[in-house]
Amino acid sequence: MPGNQRRGSAGSTGPGGPQNRDRQGQGQGQGQGRDRQQRRPRDRDDERDQLDERVVHVARTSKVLKGGRRFAFRAVVVVGDNHGQVGFGVGKAREVPEAVRKASERARGSMRRVPTAGTTIPHIVTGDFSAARVLLRPASPGTGVIAGGGVRAVLEAAGIRDILTKSQGSANMLNVVAATFKALGELKDPEEEAKRRNRPVEALTPYWLRGGKDGEQ
Repeated sequence: MPGNQRRGSAGSTGPGGPQNRDRQGQGQGQGQGRDRQQRRPRDRDDERDQLDERVVHVARTSKVLKGGRRFAFRAVVVVGDNHGQVGFGVGKAREVPEAVRKASERARGSMRRVPTAGTTIPHIVTGDFSAARVLLRPASPGTGVIAGGGVRAVLEAAGIRDILTKSQGSANMLNVVAATFKALGELKDPEEEAKRRNRPVEALTPYWLRGGKDGEQ
């Protein structure tokens, strides 16, 4: 009987003993750590899914080498959050999915803030790239995005809902998209520009926005 009591007191190694409880606690802690590690990539994927990604153009290219021609694909991708941030990228690869992936990564890395005035832009701007020229003009609410092709993709991804545009010169999609970004890069924040010119903000905003933030007269 005394021997049995000693074995019972040594029950710390049994299922309910302290040592076993410590091991279970460590196992649970490690399991929770693994769960957190597994959640992080999913969280990053959710953030990526929230962006508006558009494949604007895919073209087949060729390069002449000593052994002959080498063919590849070039993709142009526009990425935006629909709230004033937008970027674009170009990717090249032998397969279309890989070219799109590269372009998407570069577009996400080049995202920048675009000054806006309500649902449009603060003022008229023009952007030139190679032989392409793009004109952007503010428009009143309800006008919509009057643009086509790559220009529309860039503006909608940036969250601009009312604007008038005009594209001249080259119809090359890459040049048109780049010219649109050049134009957006020329936009000035109304408040900062008003301070620089020492003028009231209302004098630098579209007339339909001067009566209030919502365009009320």
